[in-house]
Order: sequence, then structure tokens, then C-alpha cells
Amino acid sequence: MKLARREKFFVTIAACLIGVFFLFQYLIAPFFEKRERLQRGIQAREEGQEEILKLSAEYKNLQRGSQNMERLLAKRDKGFTLFAFLEKAAGDCGVKERINYMKPSSSKGTGPYKESMVELKLEGITLNQLTDYLYRVESPENIVSIRRISIKENAKQSGYLEAVLQALTYEQS
Repeated sequence: MKLARREKFFVTIAACLIGVFFLFQYLIAPFFEKRERLQRGIQAREEGQEEILKLSAEYKNLQRGSQNMERLLAKRDKGFTLFAFLEKAAGDCGVKERINYMKPSSSKGTGPYKESMVELKLEGITLNQLTDYLYRVESPENIVSIRRISIKENAKQSGYLEAVLQALTYEQS
């Protein structure tokens, strides 16, 4: 089979293109795919390592908080109860007779601490009395905080308030 010079040129170009295609398909493309896959794996492991470092820092922070909690609980008076604390604070600021009800409850925690909570309702108090009471109750040294509070105007007396609050503290299990 005799080919003209022009036809030989096209056959040579076609052979070269086919060779380049196979070279790219079986050598160059797999190399770049494997390289990309390795880069994604490295990136995923770096993100995992960053997450581990973040969780480690959070764990250390929680551990320090737990140690602070133990220290504060040890400093608290022996026989401390949230119910008695709230009642004493009400007596100190003169709203003890305005307490409608006090409902204590506690939850069983899975950790070394359990929550102790008291819900109480104050009726017919002024804003100053409420703020004074809240100031006495919110006690970081006794680990007492207000979880929820609802304040509304007293329907019977103008200028007076009704407040329902949930106070929370932690005790060792």
C-alpha cells in the first residue's frame, strides 16, 4: 500500500495523537487522580486533627470548670439547701410573706453533680423588692442562679408585680 506524502503526514499525526491519548489516559491522568486523592486524604486528616485539638481544649476547659465547681461546693456551708437559702434571702429583703408557693425538685444527673431546683412565686411585690431579692439570690459563691423568670403586673394591685422564678444550684451526688 503506497500512500502519498500528504496521507503519510495525516497517518503520522493520527498515530502521534493516539499515542498521546494513551500516554495521557494510562500514565498522566492516573498520576494526577492519585495525587488529588492523597491531597483530599491529607486535608481530611488535618481537619480531623484540628477537631481533636479543639475537643481536647474544650475537655481541659470543662475539667478546670469541674475543679472550680468542686472548690466552690467545698467552700459552701455544710448542710446548704437551696430551699433554705431562698427562704433566708426572702426574709432578709422583706418579701418572705409575699411568697405564694415554693416547689423544690432535683434531678438525677449521670455525672458527679445533680441539679437542685426550686420554683417559687412572689405576689404583690415592688420592682425594688424584686431586684433586691434577685441580687441576693444570684450568688456565684454559692453556685445559685436563676434559670427562668416570669414577671407580670399584679392584676389586683396597681404598681405591684407577680414573679415566678426557678432558682438552680448543683450538689454533689
